Amino acid sequence: MSKPKVYVTRNLPPQYLAKLRETCAVTAYALDEPPVARDVLLREICDCEGVFTLLTEKVDAEFMDAAPKLKVVSQMAVGFDNIDTKEATRRKIPVGHTPGVLTETTADFAFTLLMAGARRVMEGVDYIRAGKWKTWIPFELTGQDIHGKTLGLIGMGRIGSAVAKRARGFDMRVIYYDVMPNVPPVEGATRVSLDELLAQSDYISVHTPLTPETRQIINARTLRQMKRTAVLINTSRGPTVDTQALAQALKEGVIAYAALDVTDPEPIGPQHPLMQLSNCLVVPHIASASVETRTAMAELTIENLLRGLRGERLKTCANPDVYA
Repeated sequence: MSKPKVYVTRNLPPQYLAKLRETCAVTAYALDEPPVARDVLLREICDCEGVFTLLTEKVDAEFMDAAPKLKVVSQMAVGFDNIDTKEATRRKIPVGHTPGVLTETTADFAFTLLMAGARRVMEGVDYIRAGKWKTWIPFELTGQDIHGKTLGLIGMGRIGSAVAKRARGFDMRVIYYDVMPNVPPVEGATRVSLDELLAQSDYISVHTPLTPETRQIINARTLRQMKRTAVLINTSRGPTVDTQALAQALKEGVIAYAALDVTDPEPIGPQHPLMQLSNCLVVPHIASASVETRTAMAELTIENLLRGLRGERLKTCANPDVYA
């Protein structure tokens, strides 16, 4: 019996490809960057039964049309806003993703960004690199305390809940808003309206999936509802924030600081207005980038892919209705 054909859309360490090659005929994109070109992708998947994807690939009807034998799409990410899951469900194609395995690592990093923004860490690094550090100055580069302050979480899923747990260790007051009405209560956190959260929070951290309701939930209007001392953290998806409005708000002092793991566009170029601001810290989508977590993500992606090829239920499925 011939092995099922699989396409991997990004360069992976050899041990992961070796695992797939035990049972599959694997073709893998050979580069870390840039992402595979669309025309190349559609050509490569034409006779594939499984595809290993990342957020950079748009998995839509055109993609599925190009792969008529497709049995499973398995994505190495918790989010799947790049995938038309309704279309996949209509075609009986399960879509795998990687929730859970990156929760704690991403929450760690969200709090890293919060602390770096509060205490102006990168400005301090730049200050020294520019040769400005001559002596100790009482009020130079003063930031804000974290303990005893109010943290507002937009989105209270797995990662938001994990960030709330960390905040309690700093004696922070935690409030949250979620577009989903049925999110269960979280110990030590108070659910409020979005307007209340914006007005009361010293730190606002975004942890919501990207949906029509959450796209640009942070915009010119909501930014002006925040405290002038507020620090905005985003480790969710770039388009949850109106990037141009944020750049203008930071420039005008509408809010104090932003610390971003994700941007819109992504990647963001060095000439972008946000990158010209000393009160904005941007890192390249690395919230889940620990060796342990990225390993767990890759392994779960492969497990979902192999289960789908065997006709078994995926361990973590983004469109469980496909099994109805």
